[in-house]
Amino acid sequence: MSLFSLVTGRPGPSGFGSASTAEQVTEGIDATNLTAVITGGASGIGLETARVLALRGAHIIIAARNTEAANEAKQLILNDNETARVDILKLDLCSMKSIRAFADSFNALDLPLNILINNAGIMFCPYKLSEDGIEMQFATNHLGHFLLTDLLLDKMKNTARVTGIEGRIVNLSSIAHLHTYEGGVRFDNINDEISYSDKRAYGQSKLANILHANELSRRLQKEGAKITVNSVHPGLIMTNLMRHSALMMRILKVFTYIFWKNVPQGAATTCYVALHPSLKGATGKYFLDCNEIAPSAFARDEVLAKKLWDFSNKLVKSALNS
Repeated sequence: MSLFSLVTGRPGPSGFGSASTAEQVTEGIDATNLTAVITGGASGIGLETARVLALRGAHIIIAARNTEAANEAKQLILNDNETARVDILKLDLCSMKSIRAFADSFNALDLPLNILINNAGIMFCPYKLSEDGIEMQFATNHLGHFLLTDLLLDKMKNTARVTGIEGRIVNLSSIAHLHTYEGGVRFDNINDEISYSDKRAYGQSKLANILHANELSRRLQKEGAKITVNSVHPGLIMTNLMRHSALMMRILKVFTYIFWKNVPQGAATTCYVALHPSLKGATGKYFLDCNEIAPSAFARDEVLAKKLWDFSNKLVKSALNS
């Protein structure tokens, strides 16, 4: 997508662009036979994603740390669409214990799972370790979703096999993946506080989202599973994600207002990749403004992706066995 298209909203090859909304990119799509899990679906673009997928008929499971906010979000969706099917399950992505409990609770519902949208995240937070002893942005944005996806994968495979409907996994990344640490991922000092940069740590976690999607996509293709895995950059949107840098972002927005989107526009690419029939079979791709683009060289590095996969597995196993 060119800078001109980004600013003007001019559609790309998909027929959609930066000005397209989530409702527009899913118009006419029937999702009544689909079940979707959306992390962070209680606010911002996660809530809009949940609302629009529910509007198209999908059964939505909002996975959220704050269940009170999630229930308020559910009511907002029902106010907009009284026939919407929405359930709430508690999930704290910075706690592997919570992630495992969520997966157990979801599996106990005996529902199919067609779509997993790894949407939740934190951004530019001060240095902190998760309850499992891992740097918070890496733990929440990447490792939590890495474990969640792994725990739900058998359910997705079985759903695709039984129904014949292609499963779709969508990782929300960011253009911030371009601004990471030297080497891409700090495997040897992931928790180092002295050299911690809130901006680079966020970029590292968003790079990890793409690498995870690409490596999982390769593994599923090799296995012959009928599940696609893609990553998206939703665009610049003022949401609660920016609570740790709200003042800075408001100042930045004054000078870069032409690049910013509203929430319905911000949720468009996620909804497009999750539902649009034109993307059947498309996997291991990165999307911006509902069009495929090339991510950074680090994000395309298969060796780095494999190394991150092994590193993530090691961290998860160590935490779960401690």
